Amino acid sequence: MTDSGRAAGIRTLRRPTDSPVPSTAGAAVGRRIGIGLMYGLWRPRVLGAWRVPSTGPVILAVNHSHGIDGPMLMGTAPRPVHFLIKKEAFVGPLDPFLRGIGQVKVDRSTADRKAITDALGVLERGGVLGIFPEGTRGEGDFASLRAGLAYFAVRSGAPVVPVAVLGSRDRHSRLTSAVPPLRARVDVIFGEAFEAGDGSGRRTRKALDGATVRIQERLTAHLAEARRLTGR
Repeated sequence: MTDSGRAAGIRTLRRPTDSPVPSTAGAAVGRRIGIGLMYGLWRPRVLGAWRVPSTGPVILAVNHSHGIDGPMLMGTAPRPVHFLIKKEAFVGPLDPFLRGIGQVKVDRSTADRKAITDALGVLERGGVLGIFPEGTRGEGDFASLRAGLAYFAVRSGAPVVPVAVLGSRDRHSRLTSAVPPLRARVDVIFGEAFEAGDGSGRRTRKALDGATVRIQERLTAHLAEARRLTGR
């Protein structure tokens, strides 16, 4: 799909008037916070960030094996990122904070219409949507993908950029197992952007299943190349 065609497709999306798009300015603040924390506490090594399109809608598909993977990407991506984050994280003071930095709350137990609308709104506006396609923290090997990523990619026409975060769980801090040791190296490797759809524009179950297969193949190949490059 051409840039103009993609933009035209995204402009056809409609949002309820009482459902504001997650804050762009907030995501920019979140990025600055992420930069300060991630580079202050650890030693990120970022490869291939230039592969992220500098403008227009894009989806970052990130492997997920550790709790700092999301914040690490927020602090190392070249553009502000709106992540789809499980609703369980929006508790206490974290609720207004995560909302304030433009993150999207999602109920993983159901088809969360508001989360879908918010995520599509980010792409409609030409923003960056971050997704853990495995749905939850695990081995981080893209072995099992949920259909959400394919839906957003096909529905919006936005390109997908695979991202591998490696080293976040190699060792634990002496103080807590929740984070790597201070000043530990974490590698963040961005892959080549690709179109998940088959070019037909169809949103049928067959089209989404085909997109999911293509996405998994590209993400798995990127992860293998990232491991080869970093030796992890």
